[in-house]
Amino acid sequence: MFKTAVIGDSASVSGFAALGLSVFCETEPERIAKLISRLAASDFAVIYITEPAAALVSDTINKYRSSRLPSIVLIPAIDGNTGDGMRAVHEAVEKAVGSDILN
Repeated sequence: MFKTAVIGDSASVSGFAALGLSVFCETEPERIAKLISRLAASDFAVIYITEPAAALVSDTINKYRSSRLPSIVLIPAIDGNTGDGMRAVHEAVEKAVGSDILN
């Protein structure tokens, strides 16, 4: 059975534990990169990561962009939205469909 993880600062991700998701409070780039690699090698099909945390490890995330699993989804942090998550969704849709149908 596949699992879902959430990575980011404590204030932004701790509430996801109530939904039964595996929560990882992490803000150090090296530790986040290692964590993503470890989760990808395990039974994690979806990894939600806050936009600020994702910005710290963009190279690691890009390694998995063309992989079937895990799906890495950027979410806003408690401090707000940088727009990186929506940009990633637009890029994925454009790649899949051939044009940006969300605009």
